Amino acid sequence: MNTIIKVQDLVKVFDNQEVIKHCNINVEKGSIYGFLGANGAGKTTVLKLIAGLLKPTTGNIMISDMNISENRNNILRKIGCIIETPIFYEHLSAEENLKIHNAYMNFCDADINAVLQKVGLENTGKIQVCKFSLGMKQRLGIARAMIHNPDILLLDEPINGLDPMGIKQMRDLFRTLAKEYDMTLIISSHILSEIEYIADTIGIISNGSILKEIPMSAVKQEFPNGLEEYFFEIMNGGNNCV
Repeated sequence: MNTIIKVQDLVKVFDNQEVIKHCNINVEKGSIYGFLGANGAGKTTVLKLIAGLLKPTTGNIMISDMNISENRNNILRKIGCIIETPIFYEHLSAEENLKIHNAYMNFCDADINAVLQKVGLENTGKIQVCKFSLGMKQRLGIARAMIHNPDILLLDEPINGLDPMGIKQMRDLFRTLAKEYDMTLIISSHILSEIEYIADTIGIISNGSILKEIPMSAVKQEFPNGLEEYFFEIMNGGNNCV
């Protein structure tokens, strides 16, 4: 497989404090990367750096072999992201919300009906967003993030607050985007069981440092009780883990 995202020795300093500490991350094209860590570990900051919403203090972020600091505009066309809870014009329809987004972002050639179908919201384009469930709003947010056909989706805690059916629908959607549309997803979460279902690779971050990056298949082989056991072993300083 080809590495589409390569983060090299990434450092971010806020107010003279190093909050991201020499991080290295490798994500393969068409894969789902589960980005794990407690609240405040640095997941969101790393995603914002990859998305170009923050500038690194030092280090490099390579997207498709291009350095984001040197090719920012070209690279941002390859990335879609939901870093915070999606906000919509609730009194407008899903279609109208996406049209406003397209006009603002100058995505004139975007196919609204096609992207709604990709996320499982076909036949809902004329419905006011205020009538959507939370899960439907999350899928609409993903539709907005990928309406320009990016290669990469960055999703920060996308299943928070969803009921079991909503979580299953999102899980199925993520798999579909990766397998059928060859999209690369980085999904940050602290819900270990869901990442275990869908991730090809996991990265574990704590206090701004990457503790481990490993294929999910290797975790399952070494820890038959699952990702939760492995995660807490790593967080507790386990030295015998794969």
